Amino acid sequence: MLRCALHNGRICCHLFMKPLLIGLGLFSLPLAALAQTPTPAVPPPTVAAADNQAPVLTLRDALQTALKNSLDIQIGRNNVEVQSLQNTLGFAGGLPTVGLTASNNVVINNTRQQFNTGDPRQATGARSTQYAVGLAGTYLLYNGGYVVANRKRLGELQQISEFQLNSTVQNVLADASLKYYAVVQQQRYIRTLEASVEVSRQKLRLIDARQAVGLANNADRFQAQLDLNAQLQTQQQQALAAQQAKADLLRALTLDLATPVAVEDTIPVDRSLRWTDLETSLQRNPDLLAADRQVRVNELLVRLAQANRYPALSLNAGTNYNRSQNAVGNTLFNQSYGPYGGLGLTLPIYAGGVNKRLVDVARVNTRTAEAQRTIVQQNNLVNARKAWLAYEQTLTLVDTAEQNYTTARRLLKLIQMRLDAGIATLVDVRIAQQSFEDAGYRLVTYRYNAKSAEITLRQLAALLAP
Repeated sequence: MLRCALHNGRICCHLFMKPLLIGLGLFSLPLAALAQTPTPAVPPPTVAAADNQAPVLTLRDALQTALKNSLDIQIGRNNVEVQSLQNTLGFAGGLPTVGLTASNNVVINNTRQQFNTGDPRQATGARSTQYAVGLAGTYLLYNGGYVVANRKRLGELQQISEFQLNSTVQNVLADASLKYYAVVQQQRYIRTLEASVEVSRQKLRLIDARQAVGLANNADRFQAQLDLNAQLQTQQQQALAAQQAKADLLRALTLDLATPVAVEDTIPVDRSLRWTDLETSLQRNPDLLAADRQVRVNELLVRLAQANRYPALSLNAGTNYNRSQNAVGNTLFNQSYGPYGGLGLTLPIYAGGVNKRLVDVARVNTRTAEAQRTIVQQNNLVNARKAWLAYEQTLTLVDTAEQNYTTARRLLKLIQMRLDAGIATLVDVRIAQQSFEDAGYRLVTYRYNAKSAEITLRQLAALLAP
């Protein structure tokens, strides 16, 4: 009896022998009853014709498509653009500010005046009109180095956004690569199952031929056909896993899930990686560089907070025009205009200890940023070391798995020849098929694991490229 189960993304099948009494009971049935037993239907092949007709999507094309369509990269580019727009001397407060003000006020008063000459004056609804126009400019000359520190802070923030964009690019490339080779992995499983299914078909045809000349019984034919049906069902389930992996790939590429695509059929592994080179390249990890820039930003925030404790010296200049008309009063008409200029000085004396606390808070945030940078550095080193150990060991397993796969394929061919010669049983063939399927499963799994470790190492070292 063949039992199948899904284990680690692969359909595993195992053969269990029925008790001897059940087999003896089957042989004891009348031949007429056996002849009337309906033959199980053979499911159709699982390979879709649409996959054969779909255009082949290479890894390079997939990575370029992922970079082009990624919404995360678009968001990262927008963040870089925002930081670039803000990284100016004007945002830092280093450029003068100029403003134009104008007003026109009409006042209606009821006036009563008493002069020292003794002549009183009284007016009801007296109208007074006042015009004022002013052009004023202010330029900050000194504020404890606030402008210089703020400009550097804006530059560091722009660098952080660029490093974060680079990190997003590496993440997108790594995700698309893993999703791509996951599809290849599932399809390689299907290829192995197809080879095993073809063996079962040949086995069934051979038993049919023997049964036609009286050299095989219905029990052998039924068992062979049940094995074939079970393998075809396993192949269909594996095809479903491949379709689901392809859906994940299309999502990573931001494409329509109904887009027909076909991937390459191999998982190449780069064996030229060296730990010393990777360890050096870890210093270029964009997340680590962004964390280092964040430390500098917090150090500049300390300087900005300290600048609030220094006097501020500014240059003020402008021109004014004033005009007023009064219906009553000593001055019936007044007009003045002309430029002005001067210096302004602001000296902070006491603000409730706020400035000192702002400096202390900025220093604490700097220590926090330094700790976060150390955490990123340590995590990158640990993850890279683990990926390197997996990379080295899996390469060795790939070599052994390739030998085992070749041996299992030869064994299966040998058992087929022995079955043709009548010196092998159906159990021998099924065991050889199971060994061949397991060997194929292990080979493609080790190849995918080695490629996954390689991609992780390149991602941490910022070496991924389309």
